[in-house]
Amino acid sequence: MIDRSRGTLYPERLPPLERLPAQGGAADLVEWFWVPEWDLPEGAVSRQPVLGYPASNLVVEEDGVALYGPTTRLTERVLSGRGWAVGALLRPAALLALSPAPAALIDTSVRVDAPDLHAAISAVMPGGARVASARMGEWLDRRAGPRTTQARLANDAAALLMTDRGVLRVEDAAARLAISVRTLQRLAHRTVGLSPAAMIRRRRLQEAAQRVRERPGESLAAIAAELGYSDQAHLANDFRTVLGLTASEYRPDVTSGSGSAKIAE
Repeated sequence: MIDRSRGTLYPERLPPLERLPAQGGAADLVEWFWVPEWDLPEGAVSRQPVLGYPASNLVVEEDGVALYGPTTRLTERVLSGRGWAVGALLRPAALLALSPAPAALIDTSVRVDAPDLHAAISAVMPGGARVASARMGEWLDRRAGPRTTQARLANDAAALLMTDRGVLRVEDAAARLAISVRTLQRLAHRTVGLSPAAMIRRRRLQEAAQRVRERPGESLAAIAAELGYSDQAHLANDFRTVLGLTASEYRPDVTSGSGSAKIAE
């Protein structure tokens, strides 16, 4: 099971947020639903740096429905005023039904023409997170139709790449799935949009950030070794390349609460 807290770099800054499991037919389409609601004082702004999961999200907001592709860099959500969103972290079986070219969604988003879904969610929001997530799950289940063999294999591959710390190389994942490396690469491209190697790197960086955040007394060298980095320098390089700061810089920011001042756009 995917740790639902990994992608949030500064959890204490989140607005009220519910993370809800997918039920029934939506269970093989959605990792989980996430439903934030916020009501900020006039002039106040909340900035949320996010190290996203290697997956796409379907999101309903007051102004419409959008499909957000996987990201290759740190993103930031800026909240102000009053609002809500109902999102679903999608499994590959759902994305196959929503996009003919997942790779084209990387680091971008597209509007989804789904007035029925928007109306169904808007009718119960704000305040109806559980009903809203159930309605989104039912909509996705109808949209996806019967799950194909490819969709189920893609789900299995994504789950392995996103959760198994023992999978450090694409070859490890291919062997576990009993398919060739080339087959796995093609499958990930068609159903996620990212390469298997990119998915492994994102999972590992998410886990590293979580360890740095939650274990302030643990050495960075020990964290690097635990997560399969060749050395501490490679861990620091991953932080710098994607987050715009090193693991050493992130740690005092987290423990002091000073946070995003060092986060680069």
